[in-house]
Amino acid sequence: MTLGLCMIVKNEEEVLERCLQSAAGVFDHIAIADTGSSDNTKEIAKKYADIVADYRWQDDFAAARNFSFSLSSADYIMWLDADDVLLPADREALKALKKRLDGSTNAYMLLYRMGDDKDALVYYRERIVKRSCGFLWQGAVHEAVCVFGKVEYLDIAVTHKKPAERAASCRNLYIYAKQFSRGKTPNERQKFYFARELYANGLYDTAAAAYEWFLRGNGWTENKICACRDLAACRHALGERKKQLAALLKSFEYAPPRPEICCDLGAFFFEEKDYRQAIFWYKLAANEKSDPKTGAFVQPDYNGYIPYIWLAVCYDRLGEYEKAFRCNEKAGEYRPGDKSYLHNKLYFENLLKRKGKKL
Repeated sequence: MTLGLCMIVKNEEEVLERCLQSAAGVFDHIAIADTGSSDNTKEIAKKYADIVADYRWQDDFAAARNFSFSLSSADYIMWLDADDVLLPADREALKALKKRLDGSTNAYMLLYRMGDDKDALVYYRERIVKRSCGFLWQGAVHEAVCVFGKVEYLDIAVTHKKPAERAASCRNLYIYAKQFSRGKTPNERQKFYFARELYANGLYDTAAAAYEWFLRGNGWTENKICACRDLAACRHALGERKKQLAALLKSFEYAPPRPEICCDLGAFFFEEKDYRQAIFWYKLAANEKSDPKTGAFVQPDYNGYIPYIWLAVCYDRLGEYEKAFRCNEKAGEYRPGDKSYLHNKLYFENLLKRKGKKL
């Protein structure tokens, strides 16, 4: 069976060649829809793609992606953004997957890693779909494919390498505003991502209201937990401490405590100088583990490094230096070359030696 790649691009000359070079030799067919480039994007695309077609932009990412999918004749279709890359190990894993495609699986969920650091944010996305299922993208912004039937989760990753200088844009907010002005009622997912766009653009008061709007609905559990974290961050930025705490605790209505939420609670009580409370939450975080297969946005550092490094700081503030040293050593097991860990290690070793303590 064949595996095709479909993309939508616009003014991506800075990153597109890097993406396509990483994909070269993996796919049987590459189709690219250009939504109005004014730079050399199309010329770069033509060097690698079997089809490069123009698409009139309609302020609708789902429509553009559906058009790009229509260009492919492959049995299975994978999508990438221009600032994504396939690292060598993932390229080889995709080649191996292609050999075992037999049509029995409707969709494959692949990891999406936000950077090439091993501690980068990671989560699963619907990345490869069977063309004959007729799956369609939905959502003008933060579009997604609602897959059904047999779905497999794989440890193959797509790595996102967004240029550092690209700042938050109001483009998506403009699209949302246009959709709302036309009387389109947002679904729960759109409410969530609308709030996230407001938050990303620093509109904390409006974002907080949007998150609360979303939380009153029947959205997906993982989005609700994320919304509670983001709402708490908005309240923190607005100086609303009680509401910040309430937002974090509200997440427990949806699922048992997650490491990220526990660390946020630890940070809250650390700022309050209530170090015992902070220790409770950081300890709880250290004993929990996030699972990307839930669909959550997982930051691996919260599964060990962050709770232990902050436990070290909390115990230091309480004068319990041996406990602080041990927690810092635990943090070092996760990130042995980390500057904070190494700085703390030297600090605690010197401190304990002065006090005549054995390490």
